[in-house]
Amino acid sequence: MEHAIAVDGVSLKFRLYHDKGGTLKQSFASLLRRDTKRIYTDFWALKDINLRIVDGERVGIIGANGAGKSSLLKTICRIYAPETGEVRIQGSIAPLLEVGAGFHPELTGRENILLNGVILGQTPRRMAELEPAIIAFSGLEDFIDTPVKYYSTGMYLKLAFTVATSVRADILVLDELFAGGDAAFVERGMERLRKLIGEARIIVCVSHQLQFLESICSRVLLLEHGRVSADGTPREIIALYQERSRAAAAAR
Repeated sequence: MEHAIAVDGVSLKFRLYHDKGGTLKQSFASLLRRDTKRIYTDFWALKDINLRIVDGERVGIIGANGAGKSSLLKTICRIYAPETGEVRIQGSIAPLLEVGAGFHPELTGRENILLNGVILGQTPRRMAELEPAIIAFSGLEDFIDTPVKYYSTGMYLKLAFTVATSVRADILVLDELFAGGDAAFVERGMERLRKLIGEARIIVCVSHQLQFLESICSRVLLLEHGRVSADGTPREIIALYQERSRAAAAAR
């Protein structure tokens, strides 16, 4: 089976609401007056994205904050529905985005292993099989039956990352996984991540660690203001991004 991602004419719109301090009565009155400009504005996070990613490709996505990188990944993973266009996927997909987003604070670490695994498309039986290895790798044996609302940021990250990277899929979608955690765990996590990357048929990855992207990717896209402005080899596109970043900083 050929694995592929096809993004055809995809645009994504967010509605940004204003006057957060206004009362419900004031907002309702504005609606009756049809004074919509005072209530919200539309922000186009993605604008007419056309993209093909085929079997064997490792694609990095770079760009300034707000360029649309995470929005594109979430649209590919069908977390966001595009305003226009469509996304077609051939193969199973594992979205490693905002690890731990499906965790419930009142549930224990052990219970969240099951919950998050099911969210990622695994069966309860499969998660029961994976549970001992997940607990061991995370190093949270002493806290696994404690509600995660009592976990530190580092503990939360360790468990969330371990659960997310225990799932095997044809297509791996990654977005800045290491926002915390001690150095020893980050090192083990990177080793585990590289193994996953080696096994997957397609990788799509957003990261500000440009050296990491250059080491794993066969292709890099540059996003600017919701559009793909450049597409080429990692060295070429990373150099272009750095040049434009320096020029933008000098112009401020």
